[in-house]
Amino acid sequence: MQNVYIGTMGWSYKFWKKSFYPNDLNSSEYLRYYASQFDTIEVNTTFYRIPNEKTVLSWKEQTPPNFIFSLKFPRKITHFKMLTNSEKETSIFLKRASLLNEKLGPLLIQFPYNFTEEKLPKLQKFLKNLPSKYRYSVEVRNKKLLNNKLFSILKEYNVALAWSNHPLLPAIEEITADFLYIRWKGNKKIVNGTLGKTEVDQSANIETWANKIATQMGSRRIFGYFSKYFSGNPAKDIKELLNTIKKAE
Repeated sequence: MQNVYIGTMGWSYKFWKKSFYPNDLNSSEYLRYYASQFDTIEVNTTFYRIPNEKTVLSWKEQTPPNFIFSLKFPRKITHFKMLTNSEKETSIFLKRASLLNEKLGPLLIQFPYNFTEEKLPKLQKFLKNLPSKYRYSVEVRNKKLLNNKLFSILKEYNVALAWSNHPLLPAIEEITADFLYIRWKGNKKIVNGTLGKTEVDQSANIETWANKIATQMGSRRIFGYFSKYFSGNPAKDIKELLNTIKKAE
């Protein structure tokens, strides 16, 4: 589907066997199989550590030409240092990410709840110094940040405000860039996420999102990722969403 890339948050889940991965598939082949079914992935491991060159090049080699990787900024930058004195880590991370070349999608800058409005000048300076050749998206957890101060900073640098259905946040529909970045996070208190099956019927929710996406897909690229905590069955969620979007067009 043109300009629409829908995937999951992560792929290394053994409990997806039978429901998604063939039962006899070795875990070393998970990414290759995943990429034969879907065209994008949000890589969660980069949040915990910067991958080495060999790992990134392996991801690239295992996936087809049009596959897209979205990477999360390391938590050392966003959570521990909160953008302060993080130039070295940022430079290394971007250098590794750039090895993906044409397969590199948006880079997600995710902040914790205690990244508050007082820190917005830091964010503005940080975004100003980032290479403009890459796409960036910002996700916040503090609802007080969802105001015009943040929106104007993101618009200035063409950074997408991540739309998220996080249970502690209000609905987000502000468009701040020439692309959209959507995260269907779900609720850990309701969905176990490790059962490898649908635990909560999200069909009505998916239909609502499909209609939103259908109205935007002609004018901008859309990247969206399902968590294992949304319905419990991300692979099924992707297929249902894409099919519903086609009907909504």
